[in-house]
Amino acid sequence: MSIAVTGATGQLGRLVVEELLRRGVASRDIVATGRNTDRLADLAERGVHVRRADFADSGSLVQAFQGVRKVLIVSTTTVGERYDNHVRAIDAAEDAGAELVVYTSTLNARTAGMMLADAHAKTEQYLRDSGVPFVVLRNGWYLENYTSQFPLYLETGVVPGSAGGGRVSAASRRDYAEAAAAVLTGEGHAGAVYELGGENAFTLAELASALSDASGRQVIYSDLPAEQYRAALLDAGLPAELAEVLADSDLGLKRGELFTSRGDLRRLIGRPPTGLADVLTGAIES
Repeated sequence: MSIAVTGATGQLGRLVVEELLRRGVASRDIVATGRNTDRLADLAERGVHVRRADFADSGSLVQAFQGVRKVLIVSTTTVGERYDNHVRAIDAAEDAGAELVVYTSTLNARTAGMMLADAHAKTEQYLRDSGVPFVVLRNGWYLENYTSQFPLYLETGVVPGSAGGGRVSAASRRDYAEAAAAVLTGEGHAGAVYELGGENAFTLAELASALSDASGRQVIYSDLPAEQYRAALLDAGLPAELAEVLADSDLGLKRGELFTSRGDLRRLIGRPPTGLADVLTGAIES
């Protein structure tokens, strides 16, 4: 077996597994891992090896990575636990004899001041210091972060945020999954740090305008102080930690921390990344 993918029960990890299969990787050469393996039953039926891996349990990680050459560590979501989780996964990959560890970080991780960037920057440094050959995929914002909110934006006529005129280099989750699969199935990537993002960056005001044009309904961008935006997210029912992270990330967007002018994503996937215009009509119609 050659490739293990963590978080295969999640959206990005699952897409990576599907992309590996699409690229012709034999199902027997893929290990899909997650805490709840019942959610991976359909992959097991297709011949993919399914193993339990809990980032809080080092033993389960070592067992999950046994016999694999390459490990994709999809970063975990709980901010306060993220770094420790990643350390356990990197150590387990090393203990299992992995020849390459690929890690999904965040755009501009070493220079960004966002709350999200801190654990990623520390993980990147730990990975470098581990001595294991590595690749860092600094994924930008997902387009789905916005398209999933289109119904609410259209209902209220408002895109709220605290991003000012900052531009976000967003691409689709599938684009980032394709990039990960390209690295996992290719050669010559060891030691690379890729800044991944869409090519047609947009402001949230431009998002609102594009949504208005596509839907025929007026939508405006409302730029709020971060605390007010955080309070609005709490009022909408988001958990406190998530509301804090989203408000803080908008400030990072405002500072340019979710923007990249590099063409790394296009080069890895061999086509232009998915842009806002590509998803607007379909997302509204669905």
